[in-house]
Amino acid sequence: MRQTWRWFGPKDLVSIDDMRQAGVEGVVSALHHVPTGALWTPEEIARRQDDVSRMKDGSPSNLKWEVVESLPVSEDIKKQKGAWRDHIASYKQSLKNLRDAGIEIICYNFMPVLDWTRTDLAYRTPTGATCMRFDFPDFAAFDIHILKRPDAADGFPVEIVAEAEKRFSEMSDERKSELAKNVVFGLPGAAESFSLPDVRQHLAEYDGMSGDTLRAHLIDFLSEVVPVAEELGLRMCCHPDDPPYPLLGLPRVMSTEKDYRTVMDAVDSPANGITLCSGSLGARPDNDIPGMMDRLGDRVHFLHMRNVKRETPEIMGSFHEAEHLGGDTDMVALIAAVLREEKKRRDAGRADASIPIRPDHGQDILDDLGRKAQPGYPSIGRLKGLAELRGIMTALQHPIEGIVK
Repeated sequence: MRQTWRWFGPKDLVSIDDMRQAGVEGVVSALHHVPTGALWTPEEIARRQDDVSRMKDGSPSNLKWEVVESLPVSEDIKKQKGAWRDHIASYKQSLKNLRDAGIEIICYNFMPVLDWTRTDLAYRTPTGATCMRFDFPDFAAFDIHILKRPDAADGFPVEIVAEAEKRFSEMSDERKSELAKNVVFGLPGAAESFSLPDVRQHLAEYDGMSGDTLRAHLIDFLSEVVPVAEELGLRMCCHPDDPPYPLLGLPRVMSTEKDYRTVMDAVDSPANGITLCSGSLGARPDNDIPGMMDRLGDRVHFLHMRNVKRETPEIMGSFHEAEHLGGDTDMVALIAAVLREEKKRRDAGRADASIPIRPDHGQDILDDLGRKAQPGYPSIGRLKGLAELRGIMTALQHPIEGIVK
């Protein structure tokens, strides 16, 4: 398991120096400043590689940009409207430029309009740490009373609608503004940000789109780009929906094991793979994360190791980002499944036997609380998570235990 860390570029308040001290082996990054749909040029790719290669004092970092997260898929592609064919052409050329630069793993997602969605970006836990949280009644209050989406209330249970109305009536104007900002925060580090009118416009353009149609558009996209990726020796890996259930009346198509199996079978190529995010998938109680790793492992090209604590038993419910060993996913069982898959790959002579992982998200603790880095990506909280994961990995591979041989 190759230990990586996400970096948002020179503006990231967590530096390459911090990553070196954390014992990171490789870097996950993207050209966040390039608008979605635009070409990633060789010059911009090389500039980011150079940024990764140096510490603050100019000395070599001995780190490389190893995983792209994300090469984003435009809304036009997801809707098959506007400039979607031009965007696919740019996507293919960007893949070629990345491969020329020596980068082989490309993470992306296919969530319509909003990417990961949270109602709180700094929810205070009993320890005094802060974390990101998705509160279902608060989200309903946003959807029904702030966004004012037509017929929004019809998509929520009656008790959630009642609770949302109560909460909205008690919210200060400041909290209403904060809630709206949090929900439309968008993809971490992205060049674009949405306003409420932007969200309403996108929703109107998706009006009436079914899950089957959105899935067909994903398969169409992959049918175009995966042959290019396979020819180049790239490994593309789709990140799951976050949360893994429908929001804002929009379909979700990468939320369950069945969803992944359908898309993998439709475009059956080793280049068409999975980003297994234990946090995103773990927000649903019916997702068996270690089992998914066992059953789908040969197509898992990238791992996000994080944990969430579900606050409600329903599939559509509230949750918050837990400590890496403190949520509802059995992280020991998951890591054991990953190590079993890596052994299979070594035995088969696969060049990709070591799967890159990163300690995804983390609670803000200690000095993180004053640093105010990218929400979900603190320095010390992720260092703690990586240390915990590294301890499990070491223990499971130790000859005394012999759990993974």
